[in-house]
Amino acid sequence: MNHNAQIILDAIIESDEHMTAEQIHMLLRDSGNNISLATVYNNLGKLCEQGNIRKVCVAGYPDRYDKVVKHDHLICRKCGKLSDISFSDLTGFLQSQTDEEILSYDLQVSYICPDCRKKEQKEQERKDVGK
Repeated sequence: MNHNAQIILDAIIESDEHMTAEQIHMLLRDSGNNISLATVYNNLGKLCEQGNIRKVCVAGYPDRYDKVVKHDHLICRKCGKLSDISFSDLTGFLQSQTDEEILSYDLQVSYICPDCRKKEQKEQERKDVGK
């Protein structure tokens, strides 16, 4: 693995966030690494292909990158906030539903995060007061 790929991989492994390519680039730049955004994108693609990291895609939001440690994601339907959650391994259950071999799965559960629920509640209260 080349030096830039290792630096990028380390940044993802050490983070508890689900960073975009731009956020990874800014983090590395702020820590003194002079890596271009194109280099970050290229290495992220290679790291994903090699199975060292995983890309988390949420419609309407930039791709984010994460560790390959088994876990699932809660995704806020309003703001796109991504949080980790761990369910028991569903591979056996999924395998029982098909004759095909299940290699892996990426479970994304939609919800509305507490911050967005509070905003919705405040907006509703304002509407109720205006009636």
